[in-house]
Amino acid sequence: MSDQPDVALGIDIGGTGTKGGLVDISSGSLVSQRYRLDTPQPATPTDVSDVVAAVAARFDFAGPVGVAFPGVVLNGVAHTAANLDDSWIGSSLHQLIGPRLDGPSTFLNDADAAGLAEAHYGAARGQQGVVVVVTFGTGIGVAVINNGELVANSELGHIEIDNVEAERRAAASARERDQLTWAEWGARADTYLKALENLVWPNLIILGGGISKNPEKWLHHLNPRTPVRLAQSTNNAGIIGAADAAWMQHRADATQLIQHRAGRAIQPPAEPFPS
Repeated sequence: MSDQPDVALGIDIGGTGTKGGLVDISSGSLVSQRYRLDTPQPATPTDVSDVVAAVAARFDFAGPVGVAFPGVVLNGVAHTAANLDDSWIGSSLHQLIGPRLDGPSTFLNDADAAGLAEAHYGAARGQQGVVVVVTFGTGIGVAVINNGELVANSELGHIEIDNVEAERRAAASARERDQLTWAEWGARADTYLKALENLVWPNLIILGGGISKNPEKWLHHLNPRTPVRLAQSTNNAGIIGAADAAWMQHRADATQLIQHRAGRAIQPPAEPFPS
């Protein structure tokens, strides 16, 4: 597929699978079938890069490509690598993956990608002020959005509560590992959210991750002062947010960025004045 102005490719690297899809930026919906390949084990930079390139090649797309990575990404360099091989740390995604993509590329943390999906298309669309998107999974992923704009790499799932890292106690995986009832896990999650809101003082908290599929089992155990909503883009959040980030970096003009972050419909770029 050739480049299209309002379409971008999103690729989400996970510990077990790497998936991608073409996203309509105006709606945040997939305009292709999602394509998934297993993430290789061990998940070394060379082998994972091969898989990302194979996923991208499936779409034959020359426009912007966003890649969500499970770790801190600064200027295209991985500084942590959750659920991947430690040899990723210090590696440049721009150098390893960028040249193997047909279009301009953007690399970001996977929790940040999920946050962008919720901020621009999901439960936080149009919400002004600070929004915190919390994903309960194997760990705790946190994205901070301020007036529709991402504050990258917050890593607030790693704060310590009673000398224990929060995701060790309150991630969804902790419920199974520690054989907790929903009430017991809910109490831990509530303690975490209250500590988080005392650090950030958000206007809204969005809760996502696989555990959000069964909110009736745990949501009533949470009582933070901040309003809480459930995420809307759980299944494809990484793909959608990665594509969104790439479009914003490589396609959007200043006016479109303002519209997009405010949750308004994106207008075509203004025609230049005639000379």
